[in-house]
Amino acid sequence: MRDSAILITYDKEDVAKEALALCDAAGYELKKTIRQKFLNKSKYGLGEGKVEELKELVDSLRPDVIIYDEILRPSQNYNLASTLKTKILDREMLILEIFQRRARSSESMLQVKMAQLRYEMSRSKERVRLAKMGEQPGFMGIGKFEVDVYHNDIKNRMNSTKSKLLKSSKQRELHRQARKRVGFKTISLAGYTSAGKTTLFNTLTGEQKEESPKLFTTLSTTTRKIILKDFEILISDTVGFISKLPAYMIEAFKSTLEELIYTDIVIVVIDASDPFLELKKKFRSCVSTLDEIGVNQDRIIFALNKADLVSEEEITEKAELLGLKENKKWLAVSATTGQGILPLKDLIHHILENQPAPTEKEPFRPKIEINYED
Repeated sequence: MRDSAILITYDKEDVAKEALALCDAAGYELKKTIRQKFLNKSKYGLGEGKVEELKELVDSLRPDVIIYDEILRPSQNYNLASTLKTKILDREMLILEIFQRRARSSESMLQVKMAQLRYEMSRSKERVRLAKMGEQPGFMGIGKFEVDVYHNDIKNRMNSTKSKLLKSSKQRELHRQARKRVGFKTISLAGYTSAGKTTLFNTLTGEQKEESPKLFTTLSTTTRKIILKDFEILISDTVGFISKLPAYMIEAFKSTLEELIYTDIVIVVIDASDPFLELKKKFRSCVSTLDEIGVNQDRIIFALNKADLVSEEEITEKAELLGLKENKKWLAVSATTGQGILPLKDLIHHILENQPAPTEKEPFRPKIEINYED
């Protein structure tokens, strides 16, 4: 039986739609959705009047958790939990829960653990201070840990996890060097979560990898070999992007995402059936994340997927509005029906014939540096 939840999100259709998808991916059954214009009030995130209304809802519906579709400061989380006597999950913690549910490989499990520890570390001192106020001694599972004991415990677990991830990263580097010696070309699929990357991966490779409309179906990179005319190509499916994904989460998945730097071609899969404003937001999120990682823009192909759901005129208009019209490296495809797959393969072959190999360089570092000592 699924845990029940009340969702608090923004009063915007695209934002609410994504929040609902996140709740579904995390396995929650929603009893009520509350939409608000502002979710960043100082004390609770919500206004005090709305908190009183929410208290009555909690008493009548008795949800297992309240999901708050914004990043809450520890004090805001504490204030809400203390007033409503219910577990509070903010957007970051919800995404971490989904990551934990989706992780399959040992590496992705380590990456999720690292992200969880960094989330905990950035809030540790404030959480201990709140726990020692006496109202809720065991708030958020802290118990009676002193600040330094709690802080050092997280640091030790982070260092242990980081060393294991470093071994995985070195193993990936050895694999890249081996592929380079053999002469394999490489392609990586990237894009906003649930855009259809895995369906396209299956279409290109003949695989039967799990497909799902739910967010973050893929956390572990899967690689398969195909033959395209005179090229032997390794195609990889990667973790999907999402808006407002914090830098520490990107950093935690570094060993997976850095493959995008060294690959010969990155195919950015875009859901062409999205309404334009939603499409634009997702497109910007993908491009900014790839830029942050350090992916060479010249190696990117934009695949406007789900072309079977929209007209040719609408796709052309959306491509123009996204600024892709002058870019010859985009095309409309349908991973479900096979539409546009042959032209995509021809474009891949043309690019591989005419481009120099990517050069090795330092793994990426997020532009946003987080001080975990604060």
